[in-house]
Amino acid sequence: MPSDPDAPILVSVVLPVYKVPEYLPACLDSILGQPADGIEVVAVDDASPDDCGRILDEYAARDDRLRVLHLERNGGLGEARNAGLEHARGDYVWFVDSDDLVADGALAAITERVARTRPDVLLFDYVRELGPGNRAPNPWSRLLREPPAPDVFRLSERPSVLGVMMTAWNKAIRREFLLGLGLRFGSGYYEDVAVTYPILMAAERLGILDRVCYVYREERAGAITTTPSDRHFEIFGEYARIFAFMDEHRAATDPFRARLFDRMIWHYTTTIENEARVPAGSRRRFFQRMSEDFRRYRPPGYRYPGGARGAKFRLVARNAYGGFRALEPVNKARIAARGGAGRARRTARKVVRRAGVAGPLAYYEAQKRLPMDDRLAVYAAYWYRGYACNPKAIYEAARELAPGVHGVWVVRPDAVASLPDGVDHVVEGSRRYLRVMARAKYLVNNVNFPHGMSKRPGSVHVQTLHGTPLKAMGLLQLEHPVGAQGMNERRLREHSARWDYVISSNPHSSQIWPRAYPGTYELLEVGYPRNDRLVNASAEEAERIRAELGIAPGTTAVLYAPTHREHTDVAYPLAPARLAEILGPGYTVLARAHYFRTDEVPAPDAPDAAALIDVSAHPVIEDLCLAADVLVTDYSSLMFDYANLDRPIVIYAPDWETYRETRGVTFDLLADPPGPVAATEPELTEVFGTEDFRSAASTKLRTAFRERFCPFDDGHAAEKVVRRVFG
Repeated sequence: MPSDPDAPILVSVVLPVYKVPEYLPACLDSILGQPADGIEVVAVDDASPDDCGRILDEYAARDDRLRVLHLERNGGLGEARNAGLEHARGDYVWFVDSDDLVADGALAAITERVARTRPDVLLFDYVRELGPGNRAPNPWSRLLREPPAPDVFRLSERPSVLGVMMTAWNKAIRREFLLGLGLRFGSGYYEDVAVTYPILMAAERLGILDRVCYVYREERAGAITTTPSDRHFEIFGEYARIFAFMDEHRAATDPFRARLFDRMIWHYTTTIENEARVPAGSRRRFFQRMSEDFRRYRPPGYRYPGGARGAKFRLVARNAYGGFRALEPVNKARIAARGGAGRARRTARKVVRRAGVAGPLAYYEAQKRLPMDDRLAVYAAYWYRGYACNPKAIYEAARELAPGVHGVWVVRPDAVASLPDGVDHVVEGSRRYLRVMARAKYLVNNVNFPHGMSKRPGSVHVQTLHGTPLKAMGLLQLEHPVGAQGMNERRLREHSARWDYVISSNPHSSQIWPRAYPGTYELLEVGYPRNDRLVNASAEEAERIRAELGIAPGTTAVLYAPTHREHTDVAYPLAPARLAEILGPGYTVLARAHYFRTDEVPAPDAPDAAALIDVSAHPVIEDLCLAADVLVTDYSSLMFDYANLDRPIVIYAPDWETYRETRGVTFDLLADPPGPVAATEPELTEVFGTEDFRSAASTKLRTAFRERFCPFDDGHAAEKVVRRVFG
């Protein structure tokens, strides 16, 4: 959108950007899609090592209101905000985080209010986004509306606003006012507070806009509120800056010193009580720093607050860390459970004796009180269906590279016979199953373990997942009620919070998984271990598999593998027998139903049809990929794995729009397919009749698809996972 370079700019939106390519387009759309006059966007590419810079430049080429600064080195959120502030031209600045959203109509409402009332600081409301389609109100919104505020006021007339969230993104700040105070954002965590508290105390004109203007993605993985780190100690430096400012501006700030002191100690206690922030080994040292600041900044005549908060503050003042921990129920439980191994075993035996009455769960909980076995790993795949997928590849690599860690597979009773010789296993629900689940240090699965198998402190959970997400997964499904049927959002969040490692098969997955499954895990960008076999397989191995499957020599084998659809009970959008009739002699169809389906495959009626083999029960999907010359699928993630073979892929998508609306997708497959696309039976007939799947155009599509979705798969993914996880 072109803009008038001479038009006055009322609001500059300053947008720091770093490692958020999956969120950035939506953020930019939420801003630039609003028809507000008098705004500019100053986006600061904080040397982001991904596609963020390219995305910003593409948007800037389309909309003159967006200016992009590309920093040469990464300086952090605070430094990026400072850089944007220096380049802003508006009367007001609004610091927006690039993984959040601006609410519809917010820009027009803010520009109208600041133009009419000219406050030094305008505060406004926000909502918290806990997942797609799940938004919760600001818990402190009452401070903005009770009682109703005049257009402008001073902090002394309404000191309760010091209780609102002290972030930069819920305020529009008069730029000259901010620059005149000499305030700048800090370089580490909690960079907001040393700006947002002082501006409220120094402002002569405050305003409140009682409407939601911002959408805060509260649960985003990687946010500082979900990242245990010693960097949370940086909070002390930021409050030191606040009190230094107060010492320099006593006339304006002294009336609020006691209130700011309370906010500081509250902030400290909130931070240390959150185990997702301060690491366990640093908590005592963090508490000592809290106590030092309590004594350093305690105002004269200070009176403790009442209730539990006052009790906590007194313990902080005395540096009584043990007493502080004892106030927390979770810490009481931890202290009660503390003791030597002998005591733990005695307690466990008591619970075990009661297990006959209390059941398997009591036995499991009793085993969790025994020492964890650092040399034991549990593997599972597809809800205990058998020995398969990424866990299988990791298990086999670990047997060679980490022989000191004993692996045990969990399987259902009907899967025991499918296990190779020499693979130790337990049957789901058995006593040994409960025992190894309770005591193993390592747990590796491509889906979640049962909810009752909670994470033990010190254990390592590896979530391998089992496909590149074309379809919406996890929390992303909440936008599509048909695809999200039966989903328990709270439980999904609890499960993903247990994961220590998540395997990513490609850059697209790396962008999607943190949104679908928020957590503090480490993303292992190594490719899928199960694809090592596809990358490393020989032609001789493929010929052997073809012979075992009964594929006639000289025929073209077509693997037909559609995905599961929530909106229909039909397993195949095109009957396998009909596909065999379309292909005719010289072809063999390998029909593979999704594992959620058990449909039988009838023989074709036409005598000159292709040979048809039902491979739905074949236990190893990699065998079928190696045997096939062509893949025909719709929306199955198998296409991303198969692309490693650099063999033709045909997309048969007769219900793309329905699937996209009901299940949801993460990108437009039909715009960027791996090969020819057919939406109807005649179109599919033409693809094979003209052999379009072998054309130069199809090869070009496949090459681009492989470059996008197969860059991590180098044949060593399992080895990389084992070395990172097992050391």
